Amino acid sequence: MEVVNEVMPTSQERIEAMMQPGPDGPIYMVNLLKFKERAEYEDGRHTDLTGEEAYGVYGRGVVELLPHYGGEVVFAGDVTFLALGQVEDLWDEVAIAKYPNRAALLAMSSSAEWRALAVHRTAGLAGQLNIETVARSG
Repeated sequence: MEVVNEVMPTSQERIEAMMQPGPDGPIYMVNLLKFKERAEYEDGRHTDLTGEEAYGVYGRGVVELLPHYGGEVVFAGDVTFLALGQVEDLWDEVAIAKYPNRAALLAMSSSAEWRALAVHRTAGLAGQLNIETVARSG
């Protein structure tokens, strides 16, 4: 299994698939996050922030933004140990956000408010896996 962290989708196929309606009911987005050692802003601004600190600016803003789209943070925590499996470089943090549906996620991530926050996300992230999941019924 090949694992490639990304900051933004790089495949047109993946982007088009994300634009589809998706599953009925709530989705849970599992975010496996890898931070840069030092934040690097695309506009070249100087900063003393670590990647984790820059992502924290983004994360705090998203926590406030999510309820406007029916979403919420379900879990966020630091990765401390890999108990099973093998990866070349372990992620730094895991976060799970719940959305009423994929459309709500897309609406939020297309908003001007999210785009303003996303500069901190891009500055702080070395890459991530973003995995859509649904709860099992029954």
